[in-house]
Amino acid sequence: MKRTLLLSALLISPLLAQDKPDFSKMKAEKIFEQLCAGCHGADLSGGQGGSLIDGEWKHGSEDADLMKSIKEGNPQLGMTPFGTVLNDGQLRMMVIYIREKEKQAKQKGMSFPKPKPGEVTKTEKADYKIEMVIDGGLKDPWALAFLPDGRKLVTEKSGRLRIIGTDGVLQPEPVKGTPAIIEHGQGGLMEVAVHPDYEKNGWIYLGFADGTREGGKVKTITAYVRGRIKDGQWVDQEQIWKADPKFYTDAGIHFGTRLVFDGKGHIYFPVGERGGRMEAQDVANAKGKIYRLHDDGRIPEDNPKFDKDPVPGVWTYGHRNPQGLAFDPRDGSLYNTEHGPRGGDELNWVQPGHNYGWPVICYGMDYDGSPISNETAHEGMDQPVTYWQPSIATCGLAFYSGDKFQEWKNDLFVGALAQQEIRRLRLVDHKVTEQEIILKNIGRVRDVRNGPDGFIYVVLNGPDNIIRLVPAK
Repeated sequence: MKRTLLLSALLISPLLAQDKPDFSKMKAEKIFEQLCAGCHGADLSGGQGGSLIDGEWKHGSEDADLMKSIKEGNPQLGMTPFGTVLNDGQLRMMVIYIREKEKQAKQKGMSFPKPKPGEVTKTEKADYKIEMVIDGGLKDPWALAFLPDGRKLVTEKSGRLRIIGTDGVLQPEPVKGTPAIIEHGQGGLMEVAVHPDYEKNGWIYLGFADGTREGGKVKTITAYVRGRIKDGQWVDQEQIWKADPKFYTDAGIHFGTRLVFDGKGHIYFPVGERGGRMEAQDVANAKGKIYRLHDDGRIPEDNPKFDKDPVPGVWTYGHRNPQGLAFDPRDGSLYNTEHGPRGGDELNWVQPGHNYGWPVICYGMDYDGSPISNETAHEGMDQPVTYWQPSIATCGLAFYSGDKFQEWKNDLFVGALAQQEIRRLRLVDHKVTEQEIILKNIGRVRDVRNGPDGFIYVVLNGPDNIIRLVPAK
């Protein structure tokens, strides 16, 4: 049983008094080694102070309870208060570190569905099999879209738009004449989306890293265009959204990118904050936003108003790196998933004009173990519907609206890159009431799509394949 969050005054106090280490320059792992490992063990499994990873907490299990214990200590139990040597950001960082290790330890004792072709995979609500759609021939596939005639479109990060024929065969030649893209860091050719009225207008939308590469210097940001495919050629291209050149950056991270239609003539898409952090809080800066436009790129007159003039089209702000965007078919609510830093991946209910907090509020810390913010809530900033700690690296998002899996009807499916999994979430009144991992460890999940045939399609990286989930029966 957990005795308490304990750090020995006898072991630690002389260290603080004599050596006076500079904790302000230490990362989470080093601080834990210096202040905590002597009592709780280097692996957090316990010692004089008990385990921090067994899920049992005597003085409260909430993050605020842990932070209070670390900050104020408990002299009767021999625990030193560390609020005098650690600031609030570092205290928050230590809570994140403990949570990260606690959940990693919990998962070690769990088993997850790892499907194999031809075998039945059982989950809480439905059983399924996987079928191979494309086995080889793709390199870094990013997104999948369906054409009404039975063909499919696949983007490759390097800039190629590929077609899967009605016979299910990947055509060897990519579509010619697609826009010039810059493959840089995490960016390249990313999103592909088909207009709901494609049979009438033929429009296909692409999201990609736009920019220049001159003299070894790269400047990019996410851009969106639409065009048509005729006889294997990309034609009739129109610019949908392009940032002012002053917002282009040489950063190779956080491009964001997805595009969805609301059925009322509007499109929604994100642009990541590109590592600019506080730029996400400035509505006059193009980065770290979700946009709403008419499907031809015009700015809707009923878009939200802000205290200062926003970049045209801003719908919401305070985003980091959104790579999932989907409408709930039941009520039209828009949700997004976005990458947090080390911990703090989020699912958000996206509402017009709202601020989603990055980086002022955050449930994670920086990748190197240093703090980002000591706040997880702030007036005027929305809380996530749920968040994941440790990070799962969210990518791809789809509500299931087909008829093949009645048990999954209207559930939300969340892809994950780092954890190589798909999570099924059930939402009731914008709250998560169920969550389970239905697939794990067969590749990095880049995209999850609702197929017109009622099956769930999954784009994988490493291996670079496309599979689909079909009912076991």
